[in-house]
Parts: sequence; structure tokens; C-alpha cells
Amino acid sequence: MNTFLQRIHLMDTHAFLWVTNKQGCHYRRLVRFISRTGDGPLYAVIGLTLCLLEPIYGTTFFLTALLAYGIEVSLYLILKNAIKRDRPCDRLTDYQAWIKPSDQFSFPSGHTAAGFVFAVMVYHFYPAYSLSVFIWAGLIGLSRIIQGVHYPGDIAAGALLGIFAASSALYLVTTF
Repeated sequence: MNTFLQRIHLMDTHAFLWVTNKQGCHYRRLVRFISRTGDGPLYAVIGLTLCLLEPIYGTTFFLTALLAYGIEVSLYLILKNAIKRDRPCDRLTDYQAWIKPSDQFSFPSGHTAAGFVFAVMVYHFYPAYSLSVFIWAGLIGLSRIIQGVHYPGDIAAGALLGIFAASSALYLVTTF
């Protein structure tokens, strides 16, 4: 790893340790709940509900979100397997994550990327709800740091990936 990347990793590690050292055990269930809302099924339930019950934008929201998630997951898998960044719980000695991650590598955060895809979709189609959904997406990312499975840089990359994927899907749908 070159010096620049080593410095970034060191800053990311310090930020991770700062966040994880500030947390206590009394809100583990809330943090785990927030993280689990980003697992995926909730997005499908909301999207399908809008598709079936919301006559103005529901179907367009659902189909555009499917395209956005297709872009996001494809790029996520490419980045995750190309970069192969170890998770903090695997790299840092004497650190135990709260949960067992679903895969080996940490960069970028897929939970955060999916949350931000959803937030951008809501921002575009239902702007009155967008602030709360962006806060929720940010909390999903923060929960992944607190649980010990992502560095803050993974969260930032996931947010950018989600915003890019959703914006790309919206561009494609409105252009063609």
C-alpha cells in the first residue's frame, strides 16, 4: 500500500476507533434494528406497496428503483472484490464486532449504498419524505460502524455509490 493510502487508512482507523469507543452497550438492540432495516427486504416491501397502491408515481418509483439497485449491486460487487479491504473487526487486534458480517470485505458498505439508493429515489419521487429517509440512510451507515464491520470511509463510499447508482437510473429513465 502506498504512503497516501496508508495515511487514509490510518485516519479511517482512528475515526473508527473514536466512534466505537464512544458507544456503550445500552443501545445495542436499537443499533442492530437500524442496521437490519438496511438488509433489503424493507425496500422491496415499500417499493411493492407503492407500486400496487400509489397510482401516480408508484410503478415508476418501483421500476426505477429496480434499475438503480441493479446498478448499485453490480458496482458494489466489482468494487468489493477488486479492493478487498479487510473489515475492522478482522484487521484490528483485540476488537470484537457486534455481529458476524455477511461477507469478508468492507469497502464499500452495501447497506449504506442501498440506503442511499432508496433515499435518492424518495427525494426524486416523494420529496416531502426525503429528509427523514436521508437521515435513516445515514443512521444505517453509522450503525455499521458502531457494530464494528465498517470503517467510516466504507460508509462514505457506500453513500456515494448509492447516490451515483440512483442518479444514473433516474437519468436513464428520464432520458430514454
